[in-house]
Amino acid sequence: MPATLQDQLVVAISSRALFDFEEENCLFETGDAAAYMQLQLERLDVPARPGVAFSLVKKLLAFNDAAQRRVEVVVLSRNDPVSGMRVFRSVAAAGMTVERGVFTQGRDPFRYLRPLGAHLFLSANEADVRQALGLGFPAARVAIGSPQAGSNHPDEVRIAFDGDAVLFADEAERVYQAKGLAAFQKHEKLKAELPLPDGPFKPLLAALHRLQQAGSPVMRLRTALVTARSAPAHERAIRTLMHWGVGVDEAMFLGGLPKGEFLREFEPDFFFDDQTGHIEHAARHVPAGHVAAGVTNSAPAAETTARRARSNRA
Repeated sequence: MPATLQDQLVVAISSRALFDFEEENCLFETGDAAAYMQLQLERLDVPARPGVAFSLVKKLLAFNDAAQRRVEVVVLSRNDPVSGMRVFRSVAAAGMTVERGVFTQGRDPFRYLRPLGAHLFLSANEADVRQALGLGFPAARVAIGSPQAGSNHPDEVRIAFDGDAVLFADEAERVYQAKGLAAFQKHEKLKAELPLPDGPFKPLLAALHRLQQAGSPVMRLRTALVTARSAPAHERAIRTLMHWGVGVDEAMFLGGLPKGEFLREFEPDFFFDDQTGHIEHAARHVPAGHVAAGVTNSAPAAETTARRARSNRA
């Protein structure tokens, strides 16, 4: 029988999201592809340092055992095949098992998400992330420079999500952007029992729920909703998760408080948010990625920033 990734959580990840290739990338950005390839070849036996999403990937792979593969990680990279050799050697040096990779030598890699059936795509390339989201795949641009995940929970994968425009569609966010906080609160109170439409990361949360239900003798999964919502708008978010039949282990309704310090205490292996301001603050404390979805990412940046500054829901 042919190989299949059915019933597995499939994570597609770029080499820069998995490893710290920033020094090499600086050379790549000069346009000297031959020099970049030569540098990677010279460093073939030098394991790359962990990147922003390294902890997330390593812990997810720990759900696999000799009896069953529950997670598949595929390197999906604009790198050339020669540089791909270093990626795979770095993976092996880190004690991880990653068997599949697609290296496109500068061409768009996101088109391979469909045959992979990916539940998540992580990349440092914003254009690739936007294209992936447009195709309906959960995707985030890793915040290069984020700190490594903490080491206090070696047997637990911890993932935190924003709500609107991430787990949920941006229906409520559009009301807030157009009419302000009071209208947003009224809108959500009136629709408290009506589930929010699916957001771009609902498929990932559902896949993680299945992984959590399957269980593992060596690894657990803990999720958190970290949102700027506050009462009474909290109720619709909770009821939406109940309607989906998918829970989260923790929920933080922060009412505009900065998320970074709360995330520092939760210690996620990764945090997803649609607002660059939240990501910039969170990335001071934890690995984070920007989800370029929803009305906030289609409005002019200056207008969005001004509106956030006028509201205590920022």
